[in-house]
Amino acid sequence: MEEWRAAVAVAQWWCFNVAVIVMNKWIFQKLDFTFPLSVSCVHFICSAVGSGIAIRVLKVKPLIQVNGHDRWTRIFPMSFVFCINIVLGNVSLRYIPVSFMQTIKSFTPATTVFLQWLVWRKSFDQRIWWSLVPIVGGILLTSVTELSFNVFGFCAAFFGCLATSTKTILAETLLHGYKFDSINTVYYMAPFATMILAAPALLLEGPGVLNWVQTHDAIYSSLFIIFSSGIFAFCLNFSIFYVIHSTTAVTFNVAGNMKVAVAIMVSWLIFRNPISILNAIGCAITLLGCTFYGYVRHKLSQSQSQDAAVGKFVDNSLRMSGKLEMLPLVNDKK
Repeated sequence: MEEWRAAVAVAQWWCFNVAVIVMNKWIFQKLDFTFPLSVSCVHFICSAVGSGIAIRVLKVKPLIQVNGHDRWTRIFPMSFVFCINIVLGNVSLRYIPVSFMQTIKSFTPATTVFLQWLVWRKSFDQRIWWSLVPIVGGILLTSVTELSFNVFGFCAAFFGCLATSTKTILAETLLHGYKFDSINTVYYMAPFATMILAAPALLLEGPGVLNWVQTHDAIYSSLFIIFSSGIFAFCLNFSIFYVIHSTTAVTFNVAGNMKVAVAIMVSWLIFRNPISILNAIGCAITLLGCTFYGYVRHKLSQSQSQDAAVGKFVDNSLRMSGKLEMLPLVNDKK
């Protein structure tokens, strides 16, 4: 029963992820709606409404109370980085194929470790650094052999990785003390992200969106696809919560890398972007490197937990031996 529930959780996570990526690429390429800020804003609005319904109406998860000061000093900075991450991802989809964009996004573990080491002065085991070698090598091979390479799209995807890493690191520090799940995270961050992005979207893309609405054919079906991508984006966040609670850490890591492979395959079947043999090999090396990195992190985490347990046992044993030494022996003569 548990295996079936985990399989269903992973399958629906894959479906929502592929749907969001393919629909966004379809919006930019087929519908000629070349406005990534507006698409991101639609995603944030749908996520804000969806998470509000899930928590306030359906009671899927209890609302985690956050005071006003923490909302602005903790949630707002994360929302700003979260906003940059989503926008850069959509910008990269406009200029480069899904396969290339997804491969670059797999660079996130390396950027996370590098930022923690460079900015936060955190030290890592040598095995962590060695596990990043195939990821970096695969990215370099994929970038050099990409037939549809675009500098602007590559930079957007790369800086999106940095934004994702920054958001992950900030979550560890700013959300300390709050046990946020993905639904509560979206509930608090999506309204802030909408507020941050609304003004730039109106100023930079407002006239273009208005002209697109007036001149585009099949406007209602196109708007339906755009808002459906926002609904699927919220469902993707909801599915992540379900997967985390239904699988182990190792399964989640492997399933995440397989998800990237599925997204690349489906997008290639739909958009038929050219992929060379070396490019495919580079992508495969990157995904295998991400899986190996997750395995190394898991093993190190297990060994640290075991060391902590042994240390606690030894400490308790020493305390008990000290107490026993202080107890008088039964047959001891004065």
